[in-house]
Amino acid sequence: QVQLVESGGGLVQAGGSLRLSCTASGYIFRINSWDWYRQTPGKQRELVASINNSGSTNFADAVKGRFTIYRDNAKNTVYLQMNSLKPEDTAVYYCKAEHLTFQYRKDPYWGQGTQVTVSS
Repeated sequence: QVQLVESGGGLVQAGGSLRLSCTASGYIFRINSWDWYRQTPGKQRELVASINNSGSTNFADAVKGRFTIYRDNAKNTVYLQMNSLKPEDTAVYYCKAEHLTFQYRKDPYWGQGTQVTVSS
Protein backbone atom coordinates (compact mmCIF):
# COMPACT_ATOMS: atom_id res chain seq x y z
CA GLN A 1 0.00 0.00 0.00
CA VAL A 2 2.39 2.67 1.28
CA GLN A 3 6.13 2.25 1.76
CA LEU A 4 8.53 4.58 3.56
CA VAL A 5 12.21 4.64 2.62
CA GLU A 6 14.76 6.44 4.79
CA SER A 7 18.22 7.71 3.95
CA GLY A 8 20.89 10.06 5.24
CA GLY A 9 22.27 8.24 8.26
CA GLY A 10 25.95 7.70 8.85
CA LEU A 11 28.95 8.39 11.05
CA VAL A 12 29.74 11.95 12.08
CA GLN A 13 31.94 13.62 14.67
CA ALA A 14 30.46 15.51 17.60
CA GLY A 15 29.40 18.99 16.54
CA GLY A 16 28.70 17.91 12.98
CA SER A 17 25.46 17.76 11.03
CA LEU A 18 23.34 15.22 9.17
CA ARG A 19 20.09 15.43 7.25
CA LEU A 20 17.75 12.46 7.25
CA SER A 21 15.04 12.04 4.65
CA CYS A 22 12.01 9.78 4.43
CA THR A 23 9.97 9.37 1.25
CA ALA A 24 6.58 7.70 0.91
CA SER A 25 5.62 5.78 -2.20
CA GLY A 26 2.77 3.59 -3.35
CA TYR A 27 -0.91 4.40 -3.39
CA ILE A 28 -0.99 7.66 -1.45
CA PHE A 29 -4.09 9.69 -0.82
CA ARG A 30 -2.79 12.09 1.81
CA ILE A 31 -0.06 12.18 4.44
CA ASN A 32 -1.52 14.04 7.42
CA SER A 33 1.52 14.14 9.66
CA TRP A 34 5.08 12.91 10.09
CA ASP A 35 7.07 11.84 13.14
CA TRP A 36 10.71 11.03 13.74
CA TYR A 37 11.58 8.53 16.48
CA ARG A 38 14.87 7.13 17.67
CA GLN A 39 15.84 4.02 19.59
CA THR A 40 18.99 2.74 21.28
CA PRO A 41 19.58 -0.83 22.54
CA GLY A 42 17.75 -1.54 25.77
CA LYS A 43 15.73 1.68 25.65
CA GLN A 44 12.19 2.50 24.63
CA ARG A 45 11.65 4.19 21.31
CA GLU A 46 11.31 7.94 21.87
CA LEU A 47 9.62 10.65 19.85
CA VAL A 48 12.12 13.21 18.57
CA ALA A 49 10.13 15.55 16.31
CA SER A 50 6.70 15.89 14.72
CA ILE A 51 5.02 17.98 12.05
CA ASN A 52 1.28 18.02 11.43
CA ASN A 53 -0.82 18.81 8.37
CA SER A 54 -0.86 22.52 9.17
CA GLY A 55 2.92 22.73 9.51
CA SER A 56 3.07 22.94 13.30
CA THR A 57 6.13 21.27 14.79
CA ASN A 58 7.14 19.80 18.13
CA PHE A 59 10.52 18.67 19.41
CA ALA A 60 11.82 16.66 22.31
CA ASP A 61 13.60 18.76 24.93
CA ALA A 62 16.87 16.96 24.23
CA VAL A 63 17.00 18.21 20.63
CA LYS A 64 15.34 21.64 20.82
CA GLY A 65 17.43 24.29 19.13
CA ARG A 66 19.52 21.71 17.30
CA PHE A 67 17.07 19.71 15.15
CA THR A 68 14.59 20.91 12.53
CA ILE A 69 11.77 18.98 10.88
CA TYR A 70 10.21 20.03 7.60
CA ARG A 71 8.20 18.44 4.81
CA ASP A 72 7.80 18.65 1.04
CA ASN A 73 4.23 17.61 0.32
CA ALA A 74 4.74 17.54 -3.45
CA LYS A 75 7.46 14.91 -2.98
CA ASN A 76 5.77 13.10 -0.07
CA THR A 77 8.99 13.54 1.84
CA VAL A 78 9.92 14.59 5.36
CA TYR A 79 13.36 15.72 6.50
CA LEU A 80 15.14 15.88 9.83
CA GLN A 81 18.03 18.35 9.88
CA MET A 82 20.34 17.55 12.78
CA ASN A 83 22.95 20.11 13.82
CA SER A 84 25.43 20.28 16.69
CA LEU A 85 25.23 16.52 17.07
CA LYS A 86 26.21 14.91 20.36
CA PRO A 87 27.27 11.33 21.14
CA GLU A 88 23.98 10.84 22.99
CA ASP A 89 22.17 11.39 19.69
CA THR A 90 23.52 8.04 18.51
CA ALA A 91 20.54 5.81 17.70
CA VAL A 92 18.52 4.21 14.95
CA TYR A 93 16.13 6.82 13.61
CA TYR A 94 12.69 5.88 12.29
CA CYS A 95 10.18 7.97 10.40
CA LYS A 96 6.45 7.42 10.79
CA ALA A 97 3.70 8.71 8.54
CA GLU A 98 0.00 8.99 9.26
CA HIS A 99 -1.70 8.14 5.99
CA LEU A 100 -5.27 9.27 5.41
CA THR A 101 -7.11 7.09 2.90
CA PHE A 102 -9.94 8.18 0.64
CA GLN A 103 -12.20 6.35 3.09
CA TYR A 104 -10.96 8.73 5.81
CA ARG A 105 -9.13 5.96 7.64
CA LYS A 106 -5.86 6.87 9.36
CA ASP A 107 -3.13 4.26 8.93
CA PRO A 108 0.39 4.45 10.39
CA TYR A 109 3.44 3.47 8.35
CA TRP A 110 7.04 3.13 9.48
CA GLY A 111 10.36 3.50 7.74
CA GLN A 112 13.03 0.83 7.92
CA GLY A 113 15.30 2.86 10.19
CA THR A 114 18.65 4.48 9.56
CA GLN A 115 21.68 4.37 11.86
CA VAL A 116 23.15 7.63 13.15
CA THR A 117 26.45 7.36 15.01
CA VAL A 118 28.11 10.39 16.60
CA SER A 119 31.70 9.95 17.73
CA SER A 120 33.28 11.93 20.55
